[in-house]
Amino acid sequence: MNRFVGSRVLVTGAGSGIGRATAQRFAAEGARVACLDVRGHDETAAGIGATAVAFECDVSNGAAVAAVVDAAVEALGGLDVVCNIAGIGHFRHSHEETPEDFVRIVGVNLNGTFHVARFALPHLLAAGGGVIINTASTAGLIGQPWSAAYCASKGGVVMLTKALATEYKAQNIRVNAIAPGGTKTNIINSFSTYPEGADLRQLIKVMSPMEMAEPEEIAALFAFIASTEGRYMTGSIVAIDGGITS
Repeated sequence: MNRFVGSRVLVTGAGSGIGRATAQRFAAEGARVACLDVRGHDETAAGIGATAVAFECDVSNGAAVAAVVDAAVEALGGLDVVCNIAGIGHFRHSHEETPEDFVRIVGVNLNGTFHVARFALPHLLAAGGGVIINTASTAGLIGQPWSAAYCASKGGVVMLTKALATEYKAQNIRVNAIAPGGTKTNIINSFSTYPEGADLRQLIKVMSPMEMAEPEEIAALFAFIASTEGRYMTGSIVAIDGGITS
């Protein structure tokens, strides 16, 4: 398929996992892609080739995001699609969570999603429309143990998505979110250490008998929503989780 020939796509979290797979998927379908991350972005862009550019960016830093988004749009020659995928998290008893780590997780997952959308929106408005796809999580739809900061951040992404979709509907900007379940990415390693005394039976409701998704499966959903086939989707939160939230 070549649904994105001529399209300009910005992907955060592009250094690995879902972000890298998504950048690769859009490039394979003809798009020019800006790969943003704090590490691994250069390798992703190099693997794609001449149709990709790389930028180091900590999405929790609003001033840095403003500068990088402008530079990326200039390098791409415009902007059509934004994929907010950068994210962090960990397991920790809430009574042991540090204020600093709580702020950091919310800063990347929620504030970072807002920062990128905020500074991409003027470019999309100037172009007459576009698509923003955020990354929520099943942890933003149902409770997950030892994950207060992560759940709060992803629940915030859900409502941020709906708010932006409502606000910019008339300007031809579609805003949706994907809520993955367990996926074979680096962030899973951050959730591989359980807090002391944790009762692992609490994890049953957030585990699927279908096991974990491949990053490429999530990337395919990003591409569908961004394409003309997803034209009638805005404000949608699409779970792709092996039935966890069914």
